[in-house]
Amino acid sequence: MAPIEKSDFRTAFCGLMMGAADIVPGVSGGTVALVLGIYNRLISAISRFDQQALGMLAAKRWAAAAEYIDLRFILALGCGIATGIGGLSFLMKKLLDDHLQPTYAVFFGLILGSGVLVARGVARWNPASIAALVSGVSVAWLVVSLDALQTPPDTLWYLFFCGTIGICAMILPGLSGAFILLILGRYSHVTGLIRSILKGDWSVQAFLEVSVFCCGCLFGLLAFSRVLRWLLAHHATVTMATLCGLLLGSLRKLWPFKNELTPPGTEFKLKQFENIAPDFSCDSTIIAGGLTVIAMVAVLSLEAISRKCHPATNSETPADV
Repeated sequence: MAPIEKSDFRTAFCGLMMGAADIVPGVSGGTVALVLGIYNRLISAISRFDQQALGMLAAKRWAAAAEYIDLRFILALGCGIATGIGGLSFLMKKLLDDHLQPTYAVFFGLILGSGVLVARGVARWNPASIAALVSGVSVAWLVVSLDALQTPPDTLWYLFFCGTIGICAMILPGLSGAFILLILGRYSHVTGLIRSILKGDWSVQAFLEVSVFCCGCLFGLLAFSRVLRWLLAHHATVTMATLCGLLLGSLRKLWPFKNELTPPGTEFKLKQFENIAPDFSCDSTIIAGGLTVIAMVAVLSLEAISRKCHPATNSETPADV
């Protein structure tokens, strides 16, 4: 591979911004990729991990395979993403442990804004798309309240599943992988694993869990993402409406006003909460409401910037790229 060039640093910086976005529930790394003008190239690189690439590797045509899958771009971007995720994982733990209500208020606003963005991707609001929206809201609303997601299984297969589903959010601007992990009850656990590795805790268990999660991410990119792109190519309206419904229905999980049911000092991933009505006589409620509005405006502004900077890219649907 050729020596490092200036373009590699720019790609790594784009990855850094995407990684920082991916660690925050409600902010889509795909949206950041759109803003920075690398979305098409990213999706193209992902889609080229196919039989042709495997044939080149089998024939030991290393250079041709690297060029075909845009390996230089993938490596630089991946390094940036890893740095961004690692850098913010410590901050997110602090916020969730010590400032849950304002943090969830920001998350709530980010998801609301993302829901608006996904709704804009619905080409036609007709009875079928409205039914898909209502179905998505209903399913998500019920699923996030299941006991299985309040106390998700602490198993490797579930961690693999979380990686598979979470990574697919990168395909669609407006959907957040971190949010999906939060809904699945594994956000705190995964960020905890990242922090452990960064601290030098290379225990067998930590390494095994990180490896399983990464394998799930790889499987999701290479397999499920293709299914998602097929759905968008052939049933875009219903698919986007369903995704919008799932996003909005899942907001039940991020309601900022909660009563903790577990004893003080319980590890965050083991905590259980019940949603309560906001007390508008408290200053904290007003602050939470303001943070929700600010976060929602921030997401919509980010999308507006991406449309202004890259109008041609944003005119395409994800299925087109």
